[in-house]
Amino acid sequence: MKIGMVCYPTFGGSGVVATELGLELSKRGHEIHFITYNQPVRLDLLSNNVHYHEVTVPEYPLFHYQPYELALSSKLVDMVKLHKIEILHVHYAIPHAYAAYMAKKMLIEEDIYVPIVTTLHGTDITLVGSHPFYKPAVTFSINKSDAVTAVSQSLKQDTLRLFDIKNDISVVPNFIDLEKYKHSFTDCKRGMMANDSEKIITHISNLRPVKRVEDVVKVFYNIQKEIPAKLMFIGEGPEKEKAELLCAKLGITHKVIFFGRSNEIDKILCFSDLFLLPSQTESFGLAALEAMASGVAVISSDTGGIPEVNIQGVSGFLSEVGDTDDMIKNALHILKDDARLKTFKNNARKEALKFDLHAIVPQYEAVYQDTLSKCLVL
Repeated sequence: MKIGMVCYPTFGGSGVVATELGLELSKRGHEIHFITYNQPVRLDLLSNNVHYHEVTVPEYPLFHYQPYELALSSKLVDMVKLHKIEILHVHYAIPHAYAAYMAKKMLIEEDIYVPIVTTLHGTDITLVGSHPFYKPAVTFSINKSDAVTAVSQSLKQDTLRLFDIKNDISVVPNFIDLEKYKHSFTDCKRGMMANDSEKIITHISNLRPVKRVEDVVKVFYNIQKEIPAKLMFIGEGPEKEKAELLCAKLGITHKVIFFGRSNEIDKILCFSDLFLLPSQTESFGLAALEAMASGVAVISSDTGGIPEVNIQGVSGFLSEVGDTDDMIKNALHILKDDARLKTFKNNARKEALKFDLHAIVPQYEAVYQDTLSKCLVL
């Protein structure tokens, strides 16, 4: 198949998943065309089967905000015609599904029919999409898609609750390449980060308010009072300064490392013992899954799609949002007993196996085939 992949080219979960999906599909013989405003951050290898087409938005003084949707729609039309793209897979309802539908209508005028598969990732539904200003456009875009997938059962239910959806929604979970998380002893030089007696706690996010990073600090503060420990913060965002100030106030700055954005997440996770994810909401919890793939136990909130990834009492523990006391108790329960910690870490790795890309990518191929088959009938 010739597949047009439309996504945000950033470090966010949807961009990462879309890029990894496209790369794996290319290995399976499909021709992938990434169409977005920058080369996706993980798209570091272009080949005969992987192509990138930049969407350029001309600057016009007439527009207070430059019309990206218009530029994207026009680019999609051009690329479909030039490369004979058979199907468009767009990640995020707005602006991508909306722009894809306009491209589809323009192409129909030239007797070219290209179906749209829309994948819902979270904030396009729970934050942006549910806003009264955007709700009609999101509803329209989802209902006009030829196939719709959501990355978790929780997100599917949120979508059906928040919007008047006529389309079926299939759940195809996020995935990771477990081959990237096979660490040998020489790969994990743990002593670079902490002493042998110290447990390593990790948090990875874009440090937005929804991630509740101050809860991360509070939980760690109470952990390190009872056992030697270090905290690794990976990511940049508006809440970083608050976290740094709280660490200073609590007198634990020397026990906390802020890495900022890092391309060495795999290496940091390989010597971590516990991953903290106390988010207000998560459509899936990809960061937790990445930690589990490295054999890291997870302490998280019980919200959104996280319980579909982090299994209570198996790979870690779940607590109500904001219940830091329960998170502290559960964290210490795991960390204070080395044998118990090893069991949780092994269980985390086993649970992650369910989300290996080799198990999930064929589900997307089935969606494409089914969608194209229905279009042939039409």
